[in-house]
Amino acid sequence: MEARLSLMLRVSVALVFIWFGLPKFWPGLSPAEPLAVRTTEALTFGVLHGHLACVLIAVFEVGFGLLLLTGRIPRLTYLAFLGHMAGTATPLILFPEVTWVMPTVGTLEGQYILKNAVLIAAVTSALVLTRQDQRQHLQLRQQIEELEHARPATVAA
Repeated sequence: MEARLSLMLRVSVALVFIWFGLPKFWPGLSPAEPLAVRTTEALTFGVLHGHLACVLIAVFEVGFGLLLLTGRIPRLTYLAFLGHMAGTATPLILFPEVTWVMPTVGTLEGQYILKNAVLIAAVTSALVLTRQDQRQHLQLRQQIEELEHARPATVAA
């Protein structure tokens, strides 16, 4: 069950990121586009703006989803994910009029951002479990090789 848990977490979160990322490639299709663009513009001091900002977010989200699916380069995947999560949380501070009805009560956009706490826990768990799975497979492979080398050579009859 543990071996499948990391895969289930990785696949489910990857699909969420791909699902949320794909619409951002087309102008006006993602309901998150206005806030995502506004946030990106603020964080890059206007260097990235408009549809280009949205496309770059889409590339990141879909790319992250694909990396998560493969389970490859988990450290880089995790660092990129944490950076993205930090960026997605900034509207809570930068644009409180959009994200809060009152202190501790989020708007729909604010709740959308706050749910990322669950994604952080899921991705952290998935990547830790994936790393443990990889270590166990490596240890098992090494044990098999040691057994094969320790086995006395058979004499051909």
